[in-house]
Amino acid sequence: MEAVNGVIRQRLHSDVPLVNQIAEYIISAGGKRIRPVLVLLMANAYSYKGAAHHELAAVVEFIHTATLLHDDVVDESSLRRGRATANALFGNAASVLVGDFLYSRAFQMMVSLDSMRVMSILSDATNVIAEGEVLQLLNMHDPDVTEERYLQVIRSKTAKLFEAAAELGALVAGANDDQIAAAGEYGRSLGTAFQLIDDVLDYTGDAAEIGKNVGDDLREGKPTLPLIWLMAHGTSEQRELVRSCIENGDEQHFDAILSAITNSGALDYTRRAAEEAGERALNAVQDLPESAYKTALLQLARFALDRNH
Repeated sequence: MEAVNGVIRQRLHSDVPLVNQIAEYIISAGGKRIRPVLVLLMANAYSYKGAAHHELAAVVEFIHTATLLHDDVVDESSLRRGRATANALFGNAASVLVGDFLYSRAFQMMVSLDSMRVMSILSDATNVIAEGEVLQLLNMHDPDVTEERYLQVIRSKTAKLFEAAAELGALVAGANDDQIAAAGEYGRSLGTAFQLIDDVLDYTGDAAEIGKNVGDDLREGKPTLPLIWLMAHGTSEQRELVRSCIENGDEQHFDAILSAITNSGALDYTRRAAEEAGERALNAVQDLPESAYKTALLQLARFALDRNH
């Protein structure tokens, strides 16, 4: 990761000072850096000895960071990773444009690796992520979103970059097609588990620990899985409350919603769905040769489920 951070610092440079300032601000916020870690772990699990995985890990982090910049503008978020968002500090226009810079810099870097398969994986992933963003936009303030529609957003918006990161790690190490597909299944399932636990934490987490305001999803009118389950299985009064809150982005009734989803079993259902995704991730890497890297991949799948941040 030190090597990856070195690549990130080097590749972030721009002759435009504001680009440097905003990109440095968002990258230095840290975060779990799970997507670049996935590239490194999967490459090392297949005994890779080169340095291209550092560049790929940085590419993945740039794409992820660009999506964060754009996400926060769309969601009008003011807090991420426990700090003010870039759009809150620098304005929406600057955040969107620096997000564009990070996307285009990522594509410059992937072209320099001179691998059509790498470019195919990353360009497909970036396109699917953009589709996921639009799907989520269509779902906003819509209380009739189905579980399948919501899971499609997760697969596109969140899980796709996890999938691409794991595939790239296996690819750069010379894994065969079946192994690359298994790596992709691991990443996709891990990303799904992460997002579903995020859905739980949005109602049960601590703002200082999760790095964003609790209840943000409700305020933004996002129908996440706990709310979708409650709409399908709750009492008529609960359904009407959820419908009103999603349609109006109403966080004033957060305590009532929290009580309803807690007592109804909606959070338990969401956690079980996350656990099923975690199991799929664990199964996908069972055939890897034994190593510290395989152990770390197994631990990462368990961390996705057990975390409180």
